[in-house]
Amino acid sequence: MNLNVIYGAIYIFSAIKWGDWKNWKAYYPTFLFLMVGDLVYQYLFYKHSMWEYVPVGSDKGWAKHTHIAFLVMLIKYPVTISIFLGNMPKSFKKKLVNILFWTFIYTLNEYVDLKLGALVHKNGWNLGWSAIFSFVMFSVLAIHYYKPLLAWILSALYATFLWNVFDISSSILK
Repeated sequence: MNLNVIYGAIYIFSAIKWGDWKNWKAYYPTFLFLMVGDLVYQYLFYKHSMWEYVPVGSDKGWAKHTHIAFLVMLIKYPVTISIFLGNMPKSFKKKLVNILFWTFIYTLNEYVDLKLGALVHKNGWNLGWSAIFSFVMFSVLAIHYYKPLLAWILSALYATFLWNVFDISSSILK
């Protein structure tokens, strides 16, 4: 089984079916915001990760955590942004439902990965924290689309909150 090929196919099908690619330029800054956030996490937490991708099946022959993380950034994130922002409702209540829907999708995806052994949690992280993180992430992504500076500020505050909750030592930094 090549799990990453399966995930890639699901996301590419989803991109074709539901993605708003005619407006991709409008979503591009928010995609970069998401990707930069993940790259910063990957860099800062290289020696103290909260989760780690684990190759399963035929992925073991070629993939490491870094390969899978880059595939997520290059396939999953742009598709997610195109569908998430491209189908964003106007009313606050419906926006909240959209954010909750995507929180559920990402949490379910992570649950499946955990059950298949394709992901492990570390250093106190768990599925509950992932669900909260996804809710905050999608809320901030929606904000970023309209008010990028506010999204950067909120992201820094949330990262600081998580850093303190998980009592991460500054010794993990280079």
